[in-house]
Amino acid sequence: MKSVKFLSVVVAVALAATAAFAAAPVKEVDSAKGKVLAGENGMTLYTFKKDVKGVSNCNDDCAKNWPPLMAAGDAKADGAYSIVDRKDGTKQWAKDGMPLYFWVKDTKAGDITGDGVGGNWDLAKP
Repeated sequence: MKSVKFLSVVVAVALAATAAFAAAPVKEVDSAKGKVLAGENGMTLYTFKKDVKGVSNCNDDCAKNWPPLMAAGDAKADGAYSIVDRKDGTKQWAKDGMPLYFWVKDTKAGDITGDGVGGNWDLAKP
């Protein structure tokens, strides 16, 4: 009987771990400009106007200032959220095909200081 209970617990944990990879690690948060997307850490996410659907064009120095919302190697696309292969071989989350990024000058959850930077960055909207 104990082995059946143990097996049930193992299966439940495995299913929970699998479910964790099923959805993009984003949430909706309120900002001064309405609802925006944020990472699990509460930090605002952005899109880059020089990207095209399914392709990140923010690499090297750009990615130092605009860190991509990275996806684990075993992450799976989910609804509006897909995964983009970056030129360095890593993976990045995208919404509606547009890669998602953080902005290094946002210092706390809810900051939206990256909106409009250089005319190329927009708040990621739900």
